Amino acid sequence: MPRTTAAPHGPAPRRAGACDDESGRIMLLTLGCVVLGLMIVAMVASATAVHLERKALYDLADVIALDAADGAAAGAVIGGATGDPGSATLTLTDADVRESVTAYLAAHPGTAAEFDGFRVAGASSPDGASARVTLVATSHPPLVRWFTESFDAGIGLSATSSAQARPHF
Repeated sequence: MPRTTAAPHGPAPRRAGACDDESGRIMLLTLGCVVLGLMIVAMVASATAVHLERKALYDLADVIALDAADGAAAGAVIGGATGDPGSATLTLTDADVRESVTAYLAAHPGTAAEFDGFRVAGASSPDGASARVTLVATSHPPLVRWFTESFDAGIGLSATSSAQARPHF
């Protein structure tokens, strides 16, 4: 039986001018991975921007609802004539809440200016003892703003907050 042995000095040398089918493929793979990584970073950054804007809208709704509940008219107190603060209740009307929301936004014009498409979607008192405020705005994430504005669109945000009115004695 004849014995076969491997070449003692590694693989056979290539011919000059031979076609290399793998040439440039690693560059294409690297470019594809970099583009994919940048897309993921842009997506996470945009989602974070939308989330932070929604939280800011919710904070504003919370402050406005608290202001509406806290600003209940002193004449709106029912009961409590016996001197027992526990028997006193406040009555809020939808008109009271709307008036308080309008007054707050007029007194603090910069709070609504930071949101695109800001509007008050609802201001009411569902049970006569609490104020409920719903705010709506549109978000345009920074890395895709060019895209959302070119279609005159954005990501709709909504925030609803309620606050209980309690008498202060």
